[in-house]
Amino acid sequence: MDISIRRAAPDDIRAFRTLFLHELNRQFICNKCHDYGWADSYLFTVAGEPAGYGAVWGTDRREDRDTIFEFYLLPPYRRLVHEIFLAFRAQCGAVYVEAQSNDALLSLMLFSHTANIRAEAILFEDDVTTGLQQPDVTFREVTSADESAGDNEYLLEQEGRIVATGGLMLNYNYPYADIYMDVKEPFRGNGYGSYIVQELKREAYARQRVPAARCNISNRISQRTLERAGLKICGYRLKGDAV
Repeated sequence: MDISIRRAAPDDIRAFRTLFLHELNRQFICNKCHDYGWADSYLFTVAGEPAGYGAVWGTDRREDRDTIFEFYLLPPYRRLVHEIFLAFRAQCGAVYVEAQSNDALLSLMLFSHTANIRAEAILFEDDVTTGLQQPDVTFREVTSADESAGDNEYLLEQEGRIVATGGLMLNYNYPYADIYMDVKEPFRGNGYGSYIVQELKREAYARQRVPAARCNISNRISQRTLERAGLKICGYRLKGDAV
C-alpha cells in the first residue's frame, strides 16, 4: 500500500481537525498549539488519497518537535492504522507520544507503540449542578481596584478580603471553557475552591460554553475540589516513550 507522509499547512488539515474534534466530543487540551504556532502538522495520503493527519510539538520546550499529540484517520483507512502511525513517527522523528485517554485512536497507538506509560493529568467534564453555599462570600468580576487579584477574571470576596480567584480559558476547542482557580493560602480548607468552581461553571454556561477542567495527577486536593463542584473524571493525559 502506497502510504505518503508530508508536512502540511494548517489549511491542508483543517477539515480533518474538524472531524477529529467532532469525534472526540470533549475538550482537547492541546487545541491551542495550532493557533499559537507551537505544532507542526503532517498530511497522510494512501494511494494518493487524503487519509488523515497528525501533529507534533515539544513536550518540554515549545520550539522542539519531539512529541506526537494528535493523530486522526478517516474510518476507511483505520485498517492501516499501525502502518500509517509508524510511518508518521519515522517521518517526524518523535520520541514521545501524548494522548488523552478519551481519544481512542491515539490512545491505541500509545499503548501499542510506546513504553513507560504514565498519567500526567486528570481531565474533568461537568456532571451535575451543585448548590454549594457560602452566605458571607460574594462572587464577582475582578475590577481595576482589585490589585491583588492579578490577571484573573473573577474572585470571591469575604468582608472586603479576596479569598479566591479564578477564570475561564477559552483558547480550547469550542464550545469548551477550561476552569482555573486559586484559593489564597490563609483561606484554604473552607470550601471556597469548590464554591468558586461552581460559580465559574454557571458563568461558562451563561457565555454558551461547556465547562471543563484538569489537574495534576498527584493533586488529590484539586481533584476533590472539582468533584465537589459537580465535575467528574472523563479521562487522563497519558505519555509514553516511543519504541
